[in-house]
Amino acid sequence: MKITLKDGSSKEFPEGASGLDIAKALSQKLGKQALAVRVNGTVQDIDTPITRDSTVDILTFDDEDGKKAMWHTASHVLAQAVKRLYPGVKLAIGPATDSGFYYDFDAETPFTNEDLAKIEKEMKKIVAENIPIERSVLPRGEAVKKVKELGEDYKVELIEELPEGEEISFYTQGDFCDLCAGPHVASTGKVKVPKLLKTAGAYWRGDEKNKMLQRIYGTAFLQQQDLDKYLEQLAEAEKRDHNKLGRELHYFTTHPAVGQGLPLLMPKGAKTMQVLQRFVEDEEEKRGYQLTKTPYMAKKDLFVISGHWDHYHDGMFIMGEDDPEQKAEVIALRPMTCPFQYTIYNAEHHSYRDLPVRYNETSTLFRKEASGEMHGLIRIRQFTLSEGHIICMPQQIEEEFEAVIDLIKYVMKSLGIEDDISYRFSKWDENDTEKYIGSKEEWESSQGTMKKILDHVGLDYVEADGEAAFYGPKLDIQFKNVFGKEDTLFTIQVDFALAERFDMTYVDSDGQKKRPIIIHRSSIGCYERTLAMLIEKYAGALPLWMMSEQVRLMSITDAAADYCHEYAKKLRAAGIRVYVDDRQEKIGYKIREARNERIPYMLVAGEKEIADGTFAVRKRGEGEIGNKSGEEFMRMCLEQIDDKIIF
Repeated sequence: MKITLKDGSSKEFPEGASGLDIAKALSQKLGKQALAVRVNGTVQDIDTPITRDSTVDILTFDDEDGKKAMWHTASHVLAQAVKRLYPGVKLAIGPATDSGFYYDFDAETPFTNEDLAKIEKEMKKIVAENIPIERSVLPRGEAVKKVKELGEDYKVELIEELPEGEEISFYTQGDFCDLCAGPHVASTGKVKVPKLLKTAGAYWRGDEKNKMLQRIYGTAFLQQQDLDKYLEQLAEAEKRDHNKLGRELHYFTTHPAVGQGLPLLMPKGAKTMQVLQRFVEDEEEKRGYQLTKTPYMAKKDLFVISGHWDHYHDGMFIMGEDDPEQKAEVIALRPMTCPFQYTIYNAEHHSYRDLPVRYNETSTLFRKEASGEMHGLIRIRQFTLSEGHIICMPQQIEEEFEAVIDLIKYVMKSLGIEDDISYRFSKWDENDTEKYIGSKEEWESSQGTMKKILDHVGLDYVEADGEAAFYGPKLDIQFKNVFGKEDTLFTIQVDFALAERFDMTYVDSDGQKKRPIIIHRSSIGCYERTLAMLIEKYAGALPLWMMSEQVRLMSITDAAADYCHEYAKKLRAAGIRVYVDDRQEKIGYKIREARNERIPYMLVAGEKEIADGTFAVRKRGEGEIGNKSGEEFMRMCLEQIDDKIIF
């Protein structure tokens, strides 16, 4: 039979040939161990039989899906090791992640570091045993019976929630068997070099109402040297982790009495967010946006009209829904600003001459994130969004969409992250239409329009089915944190549905009422998430223009303290954020402290500097750059702030 390879070439293979047979035939070309196979776009086990007229891609550790097949197997090796050492532990789930794997266990006591060392040692034994991994399929009744006999209650729950007709598969490696959809590598020996990293608590299904389980994180590589390199990168990432560094530098804090997902911005963090907010709002005003200010909450009625009540109910904070006395006026905290700005649009009549109408707002929003999903400033329950909506005629959509991309590119360049992002074209899932509003024709039309725009602009993007908003497709601008987890930083959405729901109209040149098209957009995204990303990218040493403290003046003598304070007044009057350290401490101590706080400029003054009318200037990352007069330094500093110089 003829098999088409991913590169477009074709080869003849015997009927019933497997991915493994094809991998062996291509072994010299591959140059690396085959781990899995992609057949007609679906990743499968390497020994999967291939049917004729298929397109096949052999996956190695160089391929993302090849990595994940090995890491998924490593999670099963971990589970097998735990069951060997602690037979009473129950299994939950164990997926591959972007950088390794984890497995959740129901254990009576938390795992210790000593336990992890024992488990990792047992994992290496299982790898050395090179146990073949076999896949089997069972009918629902037999599958439930099997996991009940194994005493795996969580697996019973997973099977019972599967749709009727769904294939139920198990993977067996020696004395260990686990419910799993796969794919996996051929044997435990392919995992090569496993490493357990840490343990943490995790609620079953990410719901704090469920039992707390014990999660063990790990990774695996083909060679020890690759693992060593990864561990070095991980150590550097942990130093940069905003959840640690942001607290150490006093950007934010949290407290159990305040609540999970509700960070408290300290003066440094609040000032940086204010600087970013003013920058964004000023730039949006230059580009024709009109500022709105809308309520933090609204009656249920508004969210019923918008569709959020049906499609986003579980993600909203709702007050009075279960109180019979408040049933007439159930209130919800807003998860987004769209319905409010549409209501503002409808407060006036509009003609085609008024369009496009561009609204912007710095919005405080509320979303009911699951406990297990929240992390530092990246995923929280109350956050601040640079939100905006463009209401335009259909013939204006391309120009307006491109203008939004231009705005976002300008903001990213100013932040210094233009080379750190990627683009994702998020589309609907036509196999799960209940998640969305609108017809198939409307979705295909809007997605076709967006694709045309993205191709015209020349963006290098990937497509993702099922990632669209419930009311339309979107362009997501993605950024990876220091641990490799990808999050959405900015988003642009085309909305063909909500103008109809809110009865939004304009009078066209022919005198007829028509529906506008809406573009939802953010120009800097969630401010808290952006701040977290900036802390990690710059290891806390944010660019000069956005630092809460840009200059620190340090006095060597009492007389120099007065000299510093007088100059500080001039800097503040010019708009430069400055602090005077006039403590009676050694100057070396003051410099070290300022360096640890990532202060961009340190100006030292003693008797010599007073006599010369200068300051000894130290620049972050460079050290001493010579003495400068007050006027010379101020001019240089203001130029760098205005030009948003990154250092």
